[in-house]
Amino acid sequence: MSVTHNTTPRDQQGSGPIFDEEEERYARAQRIEAIARWVVPIVVLALSIWLWDRVVVWNEIPHYVLPGPGLVLSTLYEDRVTLFASLLVTLQITFMALAVAIIGGVGLAVLFTQSKFAEMSFSPFAVILQVTPIVSIAPLIFIYVENRLVGLLLCAWIVAFFPILANTTLGLKSADHNLRDLMNIYKASRWQRLRFLQLPSALPYFLGGLRIAGGLALIGAVVAEYVAGTGGIGSGLAFRILEAGYRLNIPRMFAALLLIALTGIVIFATTSLISHFALRKWHESAIKRE
Repeated sequence: MSVTHNTTPRDQQGSGPIFDEEEERYARAQRIEAIARWVVPIVVLALSIWLWDRVVVWNEIPHYVLPGPGLVLSTLYEDRVTLFASLLVTLQITFMALAVAIIGGVGLAVLFTQSKFAEMSFSPFAVILQVTPIVSIAPLIFIYVENRLVGLLLCAWIVAFFPILANTTLGLKSADHNLRDLMNIYKASRWQRLRFLQLPSALPYFLGGLRIAGGLALIGAVVAEYVAGTGGIGSGLAFRILEAGYRLNIPRMFAALLLIALTGIVIFATTSLISHFALRKWHESAIKRE
């Protein structure tokens, strides 16, 4: 009894500091990782911009060959009225195409999971549209579609449609087979299986496809504007880039490219945030690991 009585307090006293040190070390590592996740990309970006500026200055590169970052930002400010008006046109096409891609992709994915005949009939056409470069389809679209906005929307939709369709179809088919058998035992209808089992199971896959489709819709809108090649007040950023290239206004070209890049980043960040808030309380991909 005396040996046991003397050993237990020592074990308890000895394990306490070790456990506290491990916990403190883990917390410190988590803090460093959280800070590095933001600091490292910012530092690398700042160094890249500084190096870009130094290369231009050291080599005395003319602004019509390679403008410095300061000149690009000043051009973005000076031409803000023209560039932001074109940005709104590009965004309109992008978001309209993304909305149609979501509606059509999810609807067709549900149809594929409910009807094998529909999947066998239409899935080859979806694959053909995905693997065919949009730059080869766009000229034909603008020949047969008179309305320029509809043609641009159709081009952007073709690019953004397949990731939504493929990911959502995969998610609908990935429902737990044990739960599927349980619902069959309880005589659940097709609508009940779809609503309470398949759609929740497909949500993470759909959101993954949405993150991809958001950027692809922007790419499709820009490529379609390039192919359309029409100018005027209602022109998007792609035409402004072409126009700047024809006039050797390279700073404006870089400013328009910067707007497109920032828009893509915002779209990806927004869709990622939507995915995080939708999945953070229940899905393994978003639950914080302890």
